[in-house]
Amino acid sequence: QVLSLPIVVIVHGNQDNNAKATVLWDNAFSEIDRVPFVVAERVPWEKMYDTLNLKFMAEVQTSKGLLKEHYFFLAQKIFNDHSASLEDFKSRNVSWAQFNKEILPGRGFTFWQWFDGVLDLTKRCLKSYWSDRLITGFISKQYVCKLLSTEPDGTFLLRFSDSEIGGVTIAYVIRGKDGSSQVEHIQPFSAKDLSIRSLGDRIRDLGQLRNLYPDIPKDQAFGSHYNSGWRELGRA
Repeated sequence: QVLSLPIVVIVHGNQDNNAKATVLWDNAFSEIDRVPFVVAERVPWEKMYDTLNLKFMAEVQTSKGLLKEHYFFLAQKIFNDHSASLEDFKSRNVSWAQFNKEILPGRGFTFWQWFDGVLDLTKRCLKSYWSDRLITGFISKQYVCKLLSTEPDGTFLLRFSDSEIGGVTIAYVIRGKDGSSQVEHIQPFSAKDLSIRSLGDRIRDLGQLRNLYPDIPKDQAFGSHYNSGWRELGRA
């Protein structure tokens, strides 16, 4: 006899997300010679991050994985700790409850539900943008404000929404007549929104967006993602 790969039986589509979490955890963290169905309740965060990275690249089908700054943001999110250093997180363990049971503070969903939403959105609508490194993605709203506040008017970047599952939003800086800066956030776009009009075309349409952070003109950064009719018009 041979043990199969983990299988989860569901009776409704709303159980799909939890089933995927169970299979992911079992595949990644079970021991080869374990007692059947016995899996660690807590695992090193570094191992969890490596698993998320591999999952992201496999699902999106991209060679561009998560970066060191993404590691820090995701650690802060899953542990709900914004005071620890990068080194502090390296020695921590993450539990199954933190991964897929506990609701994130101020939200109505778990860490995995949020991350899986990002996976689905990127796979369906943002693969080429991610692979071209045009999406910062995993970054907090607070840190975005810190980055953009000293930048020229119209500088922007793209991040995955914290408040909505499967949303990508655009943050950009505007300056008043007195020179003071303010960072604005556009309502997140969902997969449904981006199936109607692509992210590239939406960025092209927004006149207040000028340079992708730190200083790449938006037409240079996103021009290859504009619809073909616009590109032909630009060459003419």
